[in-house]
This record gives sequence, structure tokens and C-alpha cells, in this order.
Amino acid sequence: MTQTDPAIQRLYADFEAAGLMPLWTQREDLMPPGPAPRAIPHVWRWKDLYPLAERAGELVPVGRGGERRAIALANPGLGGKPFATPTLWAAVQYLGPGEVAPDHRHSQSAFRFVLEGEGVWTVVDTDPVAMRRGDLLLTPGMAWHGHHNSADQPMAWLDGLDIPMTGFLDATFFEPGPDEIQDWSTPVRSRSERLWAHPGLRPVSAADSPSSPLFAYRWEFTDAALRAQIELAAEGHPGAVGPGHAAVRFTNPSTSGDALVTMRTEMHRLAPGCRSSAWREVGSSVWQVLDGSGAFELGGHRTEVERGDVIAVPSWCPVAIDAAGGLDLFRFSDAPVIERLSLGGGSGSA
Repeated sequence: MTQTDPAIQRLYADFEAAGLMPLWTQREDLMPPGPAPRAIPHVWRWKDLYPLAERAGELVPVGRGGERRAIALANPGLGGKPFATPTLWAAVQYLGPGEVAPDHRHSQSAFRFVLEGEGVWTVVDTDPVAMRRGDLLLTPGMAWHGHHNSADQPMAWLDGLDIPMTGFLDATFFEPGPDEIQDWSTPVRSRSERLWAHPGLRPVSAADSPSSPLFAYRWEFTDAALRAQIELAAEGHPGAVGPGHAAVRFTNPSTSGDALVTMRTEMHRLAPGCRSSAWREVGSSVWQVLDGSGAFELGGHRTEVERGDVIAVPSWCPVAIDAAGGLDLFRFSDAPVIERLSLGGGSGSA
């Protein structure tokens, strides 16, 4: 019996009327032999992003309603959706002098990675946290948070959230808070840092927390850790990812797991002239160049990158990094979810 047989066509019509779809007509789309991401490798240039953010700062107010002056990076392969990859949302957020982004909270986990300026404090669950270049700041899911710029200069940073992942699971909640920031103080160190930012030391009174109770990971410590790995490698000792390639992962000091439940955050340093081995992995990632210049090779295509550029790497895309001028790279990915679901068994060298 062929697909054009009237009886088969009636069967398929009855399937459709009953809200049914036969596996045998869809198996190749539902279960391909390997990941077939709709997202494509893509680079957003900071030289384009920052001027547009500045223009938005002149024309678009911050306040209740839109909530944030955040400009999402839309992957060209995702049909106009405001997502960098199918699981990760990335945006440039811009806050002008004296501006306030009002309090709210949501079920999505979030972080901020600072590229430009200083003088902004993010207030997380009433704890004022300073934001400075190179810092990673966390906002765990359902934590209240708002921002205020106490400086006379604007500030821009990279926002990362698990918005598409949370939305796919129909697990999204959002709640606005007071219109005004609840704490306008500008301490050098937040309360979370005073309690948790002591290497190898944990408060005896504290319980485990799914997301990190430390809201700020300071560049001075990240830089020192990366520098030490490069130095140790040069001395012939282990610790670095490879020759000239240092990397650290931001972790939850209460559990030693990832700092955020759904997203992995890392910092990589590749010395001038270093070239990484090619690899690919299940799950997608987004990178940003904090400093330096070089190139990403994505699926066989080479693209030059420099300070501020943002790079989307889809699942199973072969990637290699050539750090001609040296590179400091921030990276976030959906790896914790992939690993928890035991879906990453195919990861490895390309």
C-alpha cells in the first residue's frame, strides 16, 4: 500500500482530525542522528552594539513597564526570536547617569557581566552590590533586584538569562516591586561578599543554597587566578586547560556546584599566540571578549573578534579559538541542565 492510496490518505486525514501525528512520518525531524540546531554561529560587534545602546539611552527612558533598557541579541537562525541561542538570552543593558531601574523579580536566573564603566549598584534582596568592569554579578531566580547609577557617566554590561529555557517549560513568573530602590547606599563590599567571599571558608550558620549566595565575583580575584594558571603552566606545573590557556568556573560556595542552577559561567584567558584545540559539545554557549583580539573558528568559518564582541556558539558546532593578540573571554552556557539530564555524552574534540 502506497502513501497515495485512498485508504492511507483517509487514515492520515482522520489522524489530523483527532489531533494525532504518526511517528513514522516525522522520526527524522524528531530524532535526527545528531544535534540539528536552528541557531547559527554568529558574532555581534561591540562597535555596533555600544553606539546603539547610547542612542537608546538618549531616546528611551527606564522605568516601570519596560523595566530595563536591555537590547536583546537575536540569533539570525531563530526566526526573529530575541534569543542568542534556543536556551540562552543575552542583552546589552545601558544605564545613564543618575538613572534607576526599578525593583522586580522573576523565576529566570540572571547575571550581569560588566564591560564598560563603573558607578552602578545592583541591589539584590536589599543588598547593594557594586558593579565594576570585569565583575560577574548574580541575580538568582526570584531574588528582588534593581539598579541605580550613582556616577556621572553611563555604564553598559552584558545581561544573561535562561529566559527561553524557562519559557519552554512554562515556568515563568514575574513580579514588579517598589518603584524606588530600597537601599541607595554605595558600599565597597556587599553583605554577601563580607559573609561568603573568603577562599575556602564557609559560614557555619549557613545552609546549602541552590544558587550562589555570593552575588559578586570580582575581577581582581578572577584575574589573579587566571594569571597564576598561566604562570604555573610556564613553570611546567598542571592546572591550566592547555599551553597558554587558563580557565576558571564561577561556583556556588555553599555547594561547589555552578553559581547558577541553569547556567554555567566561566572566564578564559588565552595568551598571545595561543590556539586552542578544536572541540564541540552538546548544548549552546555565548562568549564575550573582555579584552584582547583574535579569532573564533566556528563550523569551519573564521571570524576575527575584539574587545566587547559577543559570540553565539550553537550546540555541536565545532569551535576553536586563535588568540593572536591574547584574549580574556567570559563564557556562559546551558551546561548544568545538559549535564543534569545526562544529555552531554557526545561532547569532545572536533
